[in-house]
Order: sequence, then structure tokens, then C-alpha cells
Amino acid sequence: MGMAISHAMASGMGGMRAAGDLVARVQMSKGMKINEAKAYVADKIGVAVSELTDPIIMSEVREDLKIGTLHPVGSRSVKFMEAKKNMAKVLDLEINCVNKLMS
Repeated sequence: MGMAISHAMASGMGGMRAAGDLVARVQMSKGMKINEAKAYVADKIGVAVSELTDPIIMSEVREDLKIGTLHPVGSRSVKFMEAKKNMAKVLDLEINCVNKLMS
């Protein structure tokens, strides 16, 4: 049930439209409960916990930090592995595919 619960909570926070994917990744990677993961992500990306669900604010934050947006457009938008690499750096996470790519 762990993955189903994490997925449901991430979807409820707007997934990649907001910060649901980031919170879910932190929950699973660091074994945190949802409120602890929200606080961790908010602190790392420099927003209030209440702003994590705001798609407007989060789209600007995600673009500024280069951690991926739902609809990347233009040559300056990060995509795929670059977004994951930046996500690992910003959130201080170990992401296996990023580690394998960088080694």
C-alpha cells in the first residue's frame, strides 16, 4: 500500500503541476511522513508549505530551479535527466539513474 498511498498524496498535491512529485520522491527516498516531507521540500526550494500546491508559484519555482515543468517549452526548458539531476541536487537526494549517469 505504500506506493499507492504516496501516489494518491502526490496526485492530490497536483503532481508535477505543483510539488506533489517532489514530496512523494522525498517521502520514498528519505522515509518521511507527508507533513515532514512537505516541510523538507518547502525549505529546500524556498517556499512556504502552503505554496507547494499552488501551480502558478510552483511552475515559476520549478522553472527557476530547473527541476522540470509539466510542459517544457523552448530551448531553455530542462527535460528528462537534466531535470532529475537538478532535482537530486536541490533536494539532496540519491537518485539511482542520476548516479549511474554521472559515474
